[in-house]
Amino acid sequence: MTVYLPAVPGYPALAETGVAVTDVVHVTEYVTSAGLSLDAARAAFFGDHVVPVSRVPVEAIHGTDAPYAVGVTAYPGGGELLTDGDDVLRVAGGVVYLPSVHTTEGDFRSQYRWCLSRVSSLLSVAGLGMGSLVRTVDYTATATRAEYPRCGRPRKELLPGPVHPGAAGILVDVPVQRGAQVALDAIAAAGPLTVLNPGWARYDTLTYKPAVRAGDTVYLAGFGSLDPVTQLAVHEGDLTAQTEFIYHSIETVLAEAGATGANVTALVEYLTPAAVATYDATRQLREKHFPNAAVTSVVCSALLRPEFLLETVPTAVLG
Repeated sequence: MTVYLPAVPGYPALAETGVAVTDVVHVTEYVTSAGLSLDAARAAFFGDHVVPVSRVPVEAIHGTDAPYAVGVTAYPGGGELLTDGDDVLRVAGGVVYLPSVHTTEGDFRSQYRWCLSRVSSLLSVAGLGMGSLVRTVDYTATATRAEYPRCGRPRKELLPGPVHPGAAGILVDVPVQRGAQVALDAIAAAGPLTVLNPGWARYDTLTYKPAVRAGDTVYLAGFGSLDPVTQLAVHEGDLTAQTEFIYHSIETVLAEAGATGANVTALVEYLTPAAVATYDATRQLREKHFPNAAVTSVVCSALLRPEFLLETVPTAVLG
């Protein structure tokens, strides 16, 4: 059984959770400084156990002044370790856990294309193709917001479909490395994949879907307060109303799999600086809609739609 732990402020705090080191299949390091090296802290925690690492730049970790936080995914035994150059992957329970990827060469579009190509190479090590992706999350700077639509071509060319992954786009002005205009996080799964869509036509032409089911797990896209029919942002400036709208949208998608919010096991919430002051007031909504979710809350620089205060990326397990 896969276990998702909410991000905790640092590797010493992770040790206190009691997670078995050898069970960890993936690590996400949320860092507030591009120059922050966690190599020593990571090595001290993991020893000889090697895991794929996603390094996610953020403005802050909500609720703490810690310079970084660590979230882990664990699976009994830690799955199978695969390598490709300096990168490592783990395959556990039919899921392929990848490191985040980025480059510092080229313009935004070419960097995006490189990231997708690198993910393709990594998946080939596991004997899979891009059609096995269940979710992508890209991190770009606010300055590239106007250029963001330029990632559409590489996505159309390198994500073959017909099952496109869920996706989220987050704006962070702290680059993962100087010169990197985008970093890409991805996860894939073997076996048949099923798109979950409550009939929202806007997804018919996009290279991402509201959710993808792989076995008993549902990987949802990032959800903001966007009306899926009119494609208009709603509840501008009202975090509580946006949160209610987002959570209802998530539950609408989950219903396509016969699931509810109680099936959500992990939530990653990206809140903008404007949402920080009132974010804690939405805690009861999370506890009401997703009582079993491990919640990670981090502060990004902005979201792709300027009206958004929050974007939520859920994972659910059926049964």
